Amino acid sequence: MHDDTRHVEKRVERVLKERIAPAVYRETTPLELAVWHVPGEPVPVAEALSATYEPFTTGSRWGAPWSTSWFTLRGTVPAAWAGQRVEAVIDLGFVGDWPGNQAEGLVHTAAGVPVKGVAPRNQYVPIARPAVGGEPVDLLLEAAANPDILAKGMVPTPLGHPDTAGSEPIYTFARADLAVLDEDVYHLVLDVEVARELAVELSPGDPRRAELLRALERCMDAVDLQDVSGTAARAREVLAPALAKPATASAHVVSAAGHAHIDSAWLWPLRETMRKNSRTFSNVAALAQEYPDLVFACSSAQQYAWTQERYPVVFERIKEAIAAGTWAPVGGQWVEADGNLPGGEALARQIVVGTKYFREQLGVEPHGVWLPDSFGYTAAYPQLARLAGFDWFLTQKISWNQTNKFPHHSFWWEGIDGSRIFTHFPPADTYNGNFDGAELAHVVRNFQDKGRATTSLYPFGHGDGGGGPTREMVEKARRTADLEGSPRVVIEHPDEFFARARAEYPDAPVWSGELYLELHRGTYTSQARTKRGNRRSEHQLREAELWATAAALSSGEHAYPEAELDALWKTVLLHQFHDILPGSSIAWVHREARATYARVAEELEGLVAAALTALAGPVPAGDDGAELVLNAAPHARDGVPALGGAVTGPPSSTVTAAREGDAHVLDNGRVRVVVA
Repeated sequence: MHDDTRHVEKRVERVLKERIAPAVYRETTPLELAVWHVPGEPVPVAEALSATYEPFTTGSRWGAPWSTSWFTLRGTVPAAWAGQRVEAVIDLGFVGDWPGNQAEGLVHTAAGVPVKGVAPRNQYVPIARPAVGGEPVDLLLEAAANPDILAKGMVPTPLGHPDTAGSEPIYTFARADLAVLDEDVYHLVLDVEVARELAVELSPGDPRRAELLRALERCMDAVDLQDVSGTAARAREVLAPALAKPATASAHVVSAAGHAHIDSAWLWPLRETMRKNSRTFSNVAALAQEYPDLVFACSSAQQYAWTQERYPVVFERIKEAIAAGTWAPVGGQWVEADGNLPGGEALARQIVVGTKYFREQLGVEPHGVWLPDSFGYTAAYPQLARLAGFDWFLTQKISWNQTNKFPHHSFWWEGIDGSRIFTHFPPADTYNGNFDGAELAHVVRNFQDKGRATTSLYPFGHGDGGGGPTREMVEKARRTADLEGSPRVVIEHPDEFFARARAEYPDAPVWSGELYLELHRGTYTSQARTKRGNRRSEHQLREAELWATAAALSSGEHAYPEAELDALWKTVLLHQFHDILPGSSIAWVHREARATYARVAEELEGLVAAALTALAGPVPAGDDGAELVLNAAPHARDGVPALGGAVTGPPSSTVTAAREGDAHVLDNGRVRVVVA
C-alpha cells in the first residue's frame, strides 16, 4: 500500500495553520484607541484615570525600552452578535524570539479595576458570554514596553539611562478588536492539535499512530475550507472516536499543576516584577473562574505581599481562588532564593518568614520547598525543611547538568545531619510546560524510575517572565486525561502528587549530600559587591537583633524594634533571590541592590547604636570617662578590639547632651561603646 503518511501530516499542519486557526474569531470590529505615554517611571491607575489621552491607531509604533503607555479602548458590541461569545483581542506587538520579556499589559475596567493581563501568547479579554448586543466596551490598558534583551540590539538599561535616551519605540500595536469567538472552530483547533501532536510522537509502526493519522485525514475531508465555521462541528464528530479511546492501564500518570515562574528580578528590575505579578495573577484568577478544575501552584510570599499592597482587588481574588481550591500556595519561602550563597540563618528565615506570611495572610500551611530554578542546593536543605515541618522538596534545575545526568526523578535526599526528605525532579525538564505532545512524550521517555514508580509532576504555564497557564493548556489537559497513546493527565495540588508518589515509592533511592548544578558556575563569583552586601547585611542583622534584645531586656525604656527588623530582614531575603544574589540579573538590578544594601547598613547601624546606648546606661556623676566593650561573638574573647567606622546613634536622655556617645561596630563582630 502506498505510504502517504508524510503527505497527511503536512496537509493537517497546513490546513490547521492556514485555514482553521485563522477562523477561530468569526467576526471582528475594531476598537477605538487613545494613548497617554507616561513621562517617566510607571504610575498607579489612579493617575492614569485622570490623564489626557490622544488618538492612536493600530499599526502605529509605541514604547521606547522600559517605558509605559496607557491606552483607552472603546467600542460597542454589534447587535447582530447577540447570543455569541465576545472577546477583546489585543496584540501589543512582538520583538525577538523569546517572549519572556516582551510587550505586556494589564487591562482594567473604565473605573480602574484590574481584569486580565495580555501578552504575545495570551491576547484575549472576556467581554460577554453570551452577548446581548449593544453592550458598551470601555477598557483601560497599562502597557509595558519591556524589551527582549536576548534579541539582537536590545538595550538592557533603565529608562533615563544615557544608553536609552532618545530611544525610538520598539513595538507596533498590531491589533485591538472586538471579536466573536467561534467555539466550534476553537475546539476543533485543540482536537486536531492534540491528535496530531500525539501521532507524530508515536513510533512509525504503531497502529495507534496510523489510526490517528487516518482520523485526522477524514477530519480534514470534513472541513469545507470555504466555510470552516459551518463545518467545524461535523469535523469534530469525525475525529471524536479517535480521541475517546482510553489510555492503557500501565500508562504513566502526569500530575499537572498550573504554574507561572516569575523571576523576582532577572532581565527586568524589581519594579517590573511587581507588575508582572499583577498581570499573571489576574490571568489565573480569571481562568480559574472558567475552569474550576484548574490548580495553580504559586510560591514566593514576597510576590503575594506586593500584590496585597499594590493590587488589593487581585489579592482578594487570589484568596477566593484558594478557598475554591483552584489556587495552591506552595514553597513556604519569602522568595525562591539561591540555594547555596545565603547563610544558614537566612535560609531558615526564608522559611520562617515565608510560612508566617502564608499562614497569617492566606490561611494555608505549605508542606514542601518549591525551588525549580535555583542554581544548586546546599546539603543543609533536608534538615531545614524537615525542621520546618515540610515533607517534600521540588526542583527542576539539575536537569540542566552539562556532564552528568542525574540518575533519578524521585528519591530521598539526605542532608548533612542524616535528615531525609522526599524529592522530585519533573522529567519534563521544564517548569514552563505547555502541554504539547512532544513534552508529554518526553516525560514518559525521560522518567528515570520506570518499573518502580508510575507518576511524575508537570508544572505547566508560561514562566520566567510570568504569564501562567492558558485556557488552551487546560483544554489539552482535559483531552489527555485518559487518551490512548498518551500518559494519563490529572490536574491536582502538588501536595496530592507528593503524597501519592511517596506512598508508591517508599524505598526510593537515597542521594546524600549537596545537589550540585553542573552549570552557572560563575554565579558564585560574579557581582562581588552584591554578594558582599548580602553577607554584611546578614552579620549586621544578627548584631542588631542581639543588642536590641539585650537592651530591651535590661532597660524597660528601650523598645525592641520588631517592625523595623522585620522589614529589613524581608529586604535582605528578597535580594537573595536566585537571579539577584548569584549575579545573573541585568546591571540595573545590581545597581539597585548596591543602593539597597547601603540603606540597610545605615538603618541597622542606627538600630545597633540605639541599643548600645541604652545598654551603656547613664554616665556616673563626676566620671571623666568610661569604656564598655561588648562582645557579639557566641564565645568569650580577649585582646584589644580594633575600631571600625563610627556610627552615631540617636541622642539618649541618659547621656549628657554635650558628650552623648559613639558606637563603633566592628567587622570582626566586636563592639565598643565609649561613654563620657
